[in-house]
Amino acid sequence: MSDFQDLAAVDDVPPGEMVGVELANGDPVCIYNHEGEIGAVGDMCTHALFRLHGGVLRPDGTIECLWHGARFDCRTGDVKRHPAEAPIAVYDVRVEGGRVLVGARVPREDGW
Repeated sequence: MSDFQDLAAVDDVPPGEMVGVELANGDPVCIYNHEGEIGAVGDMCTHALFRLHGGVLRPDGTIECLWHGARFDCRTGDVKRHPAEAPIAVYDVRVEGGRVLVGARVPREDGW
């Protein structure tokens, strides 16, 4: 049995775009397409719990929250601009048969 969940079609996430989905347990996830690289991060800004998929995926690979302008690196989850102080979760992703499959959170070395 696979620990990956089929959450979107690749065609639903064109380059430079993001889409909000939920894992089976209800956790919100933001699937992004940065220059053809499909990935997934937690969909809540750690500053004020605003959904990130409604924000902007910038050319430098940061996701900007529309509410207060916090930015996060889409590949690592690291905070790149305040007011956020805590990183966002990053998830394992596979693309198979034109589908985006999201797995478990990637553990962070810094304990977040």
